[in-house]
Amino acid sequence: MITMPVIDMAKTGQNIRNLRISKGLTVKDLQQLFGFETPQAIYKWQYGKALPSIDNLVALAAVLQVSIDDILIVQNEMYDCKGA
Repeated sequence: MITMPVIDMAKTGQNIRNLRISKGLTVKDLQQLFGFETPQAIYKWQYGKALPSIDNLVALAAVLQVSIDDILIVQNEMYDCKGA
């Protein structure tokens, strides 16, 4: 058995929302900062339907003044590595 880190998308999305709110930012604020035409990407992040691309994740961490590790919620899962 091997332990592998897995990103919990739902909890990460909730975390993005909480961090955004704690910084006093709206979804529209993030939309404008990232130059998105619509807020759909931000909502997808917050609802755990998608994760920011790596470059957007780095930018999001800078905007929220946190580290990437403070944004992502990672859980460890056990995998059977027989035959690998």
